Amino acid sequence: MFESLKLADLPQRHIALLREPTRTRPAVWLIEERGVQAVVKDFSANHFLYRTIVGRFLVWREGKALRRLRGIKGIPNLFKVVDGIALVMEEIPGKNLEELGREGKRLPPRFFDDLAALVDRFHRRGIAHCDLKRAPNTLVGPDGAPYIIDWGASICETEFRLFPLPLVFRRFQLDDRLAVTKFKLRHCPEAVSHAELTRYQHRSRMETLIRRVRDRLREWLQKIA
Repeated sequence: MFESLKLADLPQRHIALLREPTRTRPAVWLIEERGVQAVVKDFSANHFLYRTIVGRFLVWREGKALRRLRGIKGIPNLFKVVDGIALVMEEIPGKNLEELGREGKRLPPRFFDDLAALVDRFHRRGIAHCDLKRAPNTLVGPDGAPYIIDWGASICETEFRLFPLPLVFRRFQLDDRLAVTKFKLRHCPEAVSHAELTRYQHRSRMETLIRRVRDRLREWLQKIA
């Protein structure tokens, strides 16, 4: 699928330009081939140094995560990497949690059970999302199920083998799980258990230290993503 796609063809071939490129953000295109729609995250219009260094790194990182998570329902499929600077991914229709929050829409407890199960599935594959608390990264699909996008800041367990990095990785995993509680408090507060609320609010000294390390790493990942 999309084997013939060339970045130079996108201005003529696209259905829509979902996001204009900026100095540090890629263009996002919507395209279609044989009835299948895809999103293209395209760094080709960025400044040369950013495109060549940061863009290639982010494409490699997100592509690595999506390949590792292939086959998990709720994670977009990766169709192709183009020239090392663009990702062609499955288009997931639906609204994100930020949009639904602005509309005052509530979500049923089942949605958050499914979201927690999805988080557990990608954690078992050795991936932490690291930016799940951003509401735009979680979509409600047309089937009412959760879908998670934007894996540019994700990290892999194999990259965090040396002590104390495994502690930092587990903290990122915990943050992914706490993101589920955060959204549940916002969209379905009556479904939050006492144990979930206690864990969400609890901060030990060790956790505080790990959070500082994590926050520095997250700030760097978010700046380049």
